[in-house]
Amino acid sequence: MQRRAVTAVLAATALVLTAGCASRGGGSPTGGGTTAPGTGPAARATESAAPAKGSVKVLRTVAEGLKTPWGLAELTGGGLLVSSRDEGTITRIDPKTGTKTELGSVSGVSPAGEGGLLGIALSPGYSSDHMIYAYFTSASDNRVVRMLYDERKPAGEQLGAPDTVFKGIPKGRIHNGGRIAFGPDGMLYAGTGESGERGLAQDTKSLGGKILRMTPEGEPAPGNPFPGSAVYSYGHRNVQGLAWDTRQRLFASEFGQDTWDELNAIVPGGDYGWPEAEGRSSHAGFRNPIAQWHTDDASPSGIAYVDGVIWMAALKGQRLWRIPLRGTAASAAPQAFLTGDYGRLRTVAPAGGGKVWLVTSNTDGRGAPKKGDDRVLEAEVK
Repeated sequence: MQRRAVTAVLAATALVLTAGCASRGGGSPTGGGTTAPGTGPAARATESAAPAKGSVKVLRTVAEGLKTPWGLAELTGGGLLVSSRDEGTITRIDPKTGTKTELGSVSGVSPAGEGGLLGIALSPGYSSDHMIYAYFTSASDNRVVRMLYDERKPAGEQLGAPDTVFKGIPKGRIHNGGRIAFGPDGMLYAGTGESGERGLAQDTKSLGGKILRMTPEGEPAPGNPFPGSAVYSYGHRNVQGLAWDTRQRLFASEFGQDTWDELNAIVPGGDYGWPEAEGRSSHAGFRNPIAQWHTDDASPSGIAYVDGVIWMAALKGQRLWRIPLRGTAASAAPQAFLTGDYGRLRTVAPAGGGKVWLVTSNTDGRGAPKKGDDRVLEAEVK
């Protein structure tokens, strides 16, 4: 990705929150983001704000020695599934002992650049159908597949053949998106990238630079804003984080290019501006981010919602961001935690009881491997 250096003056600019508008601030020890209004004043007027300040405590390393880990899914009966971008495998981790068991390889994965085996998710009916969904880069496109997981079989042979659910998402060496998640409505959402072809993001007939919404069978979901299309929102550069709050509102993280990374509140049919806008814009037709960061401070991937707060994993920024919410607006300055402690952070997912799982990304070719290479961590967050 093309990135230019952020000046020291910008990096030191303080974040200032005002009613109805936000200043363009830079990185700071406890801020570093610039917040903007949410999707409407009613969201702020009728809901309480999360505490402005919080904390993070890493409790333990769950497992280490992972190679290019990307997606994570937690099994109801215990166990964490982690995908490997470059190896095209899914590994089960025992969260109590750290024992790793390879389920098998996902056939058809063609890793290159930022592409490969990316996000994974469990079927809404996993307890009965034992299906794992995966987003991956093939030789021709990015696609979503589902596979039967049979843990009764020997290690390495537990994944069934992939059944293609959805295909035709543009691929590239960069900007492949890749995060998938089932929403509270039972529909499957996928964050895609524009694969380096900027114009795709504004083309509602293209699947690149979008958030897609589909049925578990891969059909356009009922109620989508564009009839007969899986496109749910557009004008995105590269979406790698999806999360919902307790009122079923969707949030997404997005990579900027040179200046601003974003956290957005997603509305059906919303245009989020790329490539005409990066970060906040005065364009009446674009949805502004609820928070934005200089690219050196973030490069956001996974996000998680826990108790009124969005937690955002930062790759280049090598930190975990805390964004307190009031409705669909950021209610206070974002806080940075774990800065540089574990290197690049790829994924953050709720672990229950005020905790999260964190997945590092130091073996993806962009960072210097730390001791233990890549790992899964358990952290307490407030």
